[in-house]
Amino acid sequence: MKYNTSKPKKKGNSFISKIPNSVWLLISFAAAMIVWWLLSINPQTSRSFPNVLVVAGSIRTMVDRGVFFKDMGSSLISVTAGFALGFVIALPVAILMAWYRPVRNIIEPWIQFVRNIPPLAYVPLVVISAGVGRKPQIIVITIATFLTMAITIFQGVINIDETLIKAARVLGAKDKDIFLKVIAPATLPFIITAVRLGASVALTTLIAAESTGATAGLGMRIRALNNTFESGPMLLYIIVIGVIGITIEKLIKMLERRLTGWQEKREI
Repeated sequence: MKYNTSKPKKKGNSFISKIPNSVWLLISFAAAMIVWWLLSINPQTSRSFPNVLVVAGSIRTMVDRGVFFKDMGSSLISVTAGFALGFVIALPVAILMAWYRPVRNIIEPWIQFVRNIPPLAYVPLVVISAGVGRKPQIIVITIATFLTMAITIFQGVINIDETLIKAARVLGAKDKDIFLKVIAPATLPFIITAVRLGASVALTTLIAAESTGATAGLGMRIRALNNTFESGPMLLYIIVIGVIGITIEKLIKMLERRLTGWQEKREI
């Protein structure tokens, strides 16, 4: 008697699985445009969500005012500097927390405490200490990104299989060798995840960071446009922040594929 040992085919998934990702992207974009159009014709939401043509025309308006590229450049400088500083501080702090219990017991409770405080709450204190301008913007973004990345990297280091570290010690490896040849490769996926989360936090903190008396910037301009009820340019700037975020996400994914190609991932 023969038995059929082959796995049963999933019904209904064969057609969907054949649809390319580019087609799904077009479907998603079309759905978003339909929702946008419905919001633009609804009397209750039309003032907040003007149609696509109005928002697209706002690019020319802001360029003619001489602020569009200035705002983008200012925000990118603040976000990049704050993110870079946050990462440079978070990496060694997270490793020390995971490696040395006394350091963890002293630092981790305060990281968890400050992490739950919205950046808008401590922006006035930063302004009092650092003044107005770009400096407090960078400080606020640095604090926000550091808190997120430190916790993520810490979890990656502390979850490394203890057997690997013990085996390295048995073979005579010193702390430096264990870090470079065991911890660093095993933690790399968590570091990439921390970079992704940190970049997202840097952008979401932008509005709070640029409430420090900034004279230019995407977040600062959104607040200024809100005061004059210019919903078209305001929505344009919100979309620009989203586009920057997606671009950064794509770049990080490219970096992840290059650095962690050995890592097995579940296919959906």
